[in-house]
Amino acid sequence: MQLKSLLALLLAFGLSTAAIAQDAEALDEDAPAADASEAPIPPPRPVEFGGTEPLALRDDPDAIDPSIVIDGGEFDMDIVARPDYSHITDPQPVTLSARITDDGPIIPSGLVWRIFEARVDDSGELALAAKSEEATANVSLPPGEYVLHVSLGRAQASDTIFVEPGPNNMTLTFEVGALQLAALISGDVPIPANMLRFDIYSNGPGGRATIAESVSPGELVHLNAGVYSIESHFGELNAVVRSELRVEPGQITEATLFHRAAQISLKLVSEEGGEAIADVEWTIQTTDGETLYTEIGAFPATVLAEGDYIAIAKLGENVYNREFEVRPGAQREIEILTAVY
Repeated sequence: MQLKSLLALLLAFGLSTAAIAQDAEALDEDAPAADASEAPIPPPRPVEFGGTEPLALRDDPDAIDPSIVIDGGEFDMDIVARPDYSHITDPQPVTLSARITDDGPIIPSGLVWRIFEARVDDSGELALAAKSEEATANVSLPPGEYVLHVSLGRAQASDTIFVEPGPNNMTLTFEVGALQLAALISGDVPIPANMLRFDIYSNGPGGRATIAESVSPGELVHLNAGVYSIESHFGELNAVVRSELRVEPGQITEATLFHRAAQISLKLVSEEGGEAIADVEWTIQTTDGETLYTEIGAFPATVLAEGDYIAIAKLGENVYNREFEVRPGAQREIEILTAVY
């Protein structure tokens, strides 16, 4: 696997630069298929820190989503004792920054910081105490315990922090990388970008979770370091490729998935190579009778995975059909002759 350097990734946070390519083999065209925000938000407060049952969402972009599980950061401070500073209510200066590795450079842009009160309020939610979209956040908070959450794209991390009287300087080790996806038809046949999309999933204690849907080819997606399940969809039917990819901290992984599929177009003609007949009701079925596609028109087109199919054309009371095979490659035209019937 070829990966881009840590420095390049830091530049990509601001510039979305391209990465070095890696090929990812398809796992299964026919395997069954299994909600995403730009700035994720943290989970409910754990019971041991004063939380309650899973919390309801408010109509607030900084509300807490109980479905999100965080694992991706750790602060350079050990919180052992909890001094009582309840008599000090004046806000204290807090400076927050993040780096990808313990000894790496500070992340220069793209971060969203949210700081929540440590205990739930009367409504059963964590109150937002401060927010910053600066790479190095400077906020003021009264002394005490807080829940800190930071995000970059779809990557996120959280931890408990303790603010003391005087300056507070905290640095988070935020293990984030990036993924950039592309796909081709086997044989290096290009796929139009508007016919291609990617879905990204992770597997955690709660099962499979959707990280991002309908990602465009070439889009740079920032993610927590880890292993992700990728689905590449070519068209809207059964041309789906799945792969597992690892995102490394401080690296951009660019993967190209290969589809064994092709675009096909249909036409009903009275003679070979003739003009397409209009107002035809089309159906495409698998050889075991499953209907995959229906359309009305003279020249419909779609995408199908490699395999054998039956095209059915209905014109008035007349029905015509033809078996055909799809092989990976360039677009192919399927003609059905009325003269055969």
